[in-house]
Amino acid sequence: MTFSICVHESYTTPDGEEHERFGVAVTTRLPGVGTLCPFVSEHGAVATQSLVNIDLGRTGIEYIDDGLAVDDALESLLNADDGAPQRQLHGVDAEETFAFSGAECGDWFGHQEGEHFTVAGNLLTGEAVIEETAAMYADAAVHETTDETDGSPREGDGPAPLAERLIDALAAGHEQGGDKREGLTVQSAAVVVESTESHDVTKPYNDLRVDATETPVADLQETYELAVDGYEATLERYAEAYEQDSMEEAAES
Repeated sequence: MTFSICVHESYTTPDGEEHERFGVAVTTRLPGVGTLCPFVSEHGAVATQSLVNIDLGRTGIEYIDDGLAVDDALESLLNADDGAPQRQLHGVDAEETFAFSGAECGDWFGHQEGEHFTVAGNLLTGEAVIEETAAMYADAAVHETTDETDGSPREGDGPAPLAERLIDALAAGHEQGGDKREGLTVQSAAVVVESTESHDVTKPYNDLRVDATETPVADLQETYELAVDGYEATLERYAEAYEQDSMEEAAES
């Protein structure tokens, strides 16, 4: 049905604050995947797919937010799920990774766990989809290092924002064939990123969906670029107003 990647990164902002961020990117040959598969909070990221059970994602994130480790959270949900053999479920928290592919998922199916990330897919053209998705992310991963761009659009030689790198990882898997069901032309893709860092202005490029298209990854990349442009234009136009609001909030606190 789909392939996806879940990621955790630690980073330090230029002012010396340490933070965590989590993200999911997913694509499939069905519409509306962003409403079904990715679940993200400032404590973890989970993707539920194959024969989708939304409760696995929704409740999994709730358990992680309550302090349960990702492997304990997702394993416990699968143990109580009669449909587990048809499920694919994977995710990360700040310490661990977890990945499960039920024996009744559609071929080709499988998953891969890396350092601070997981990739999984089913009904794919082959294992190369998963391998290239993982390799593309791993090559550009940011973990326990200073993120000079603060997760914002890239400046100079700084790392790209996580959302951009997740979409690039999807593109690498898509280039290897992706979902094998060529008869299904209506496709979708999504990317969601959350972090422990607060911002005066919501970053729209961290929560994007393309719900119905024949070119999901390319359209998601274009949507991301437009969202970045819109974010930067908003900051430029309303910078003084945002700065004034921040000063007033600081004074009140």
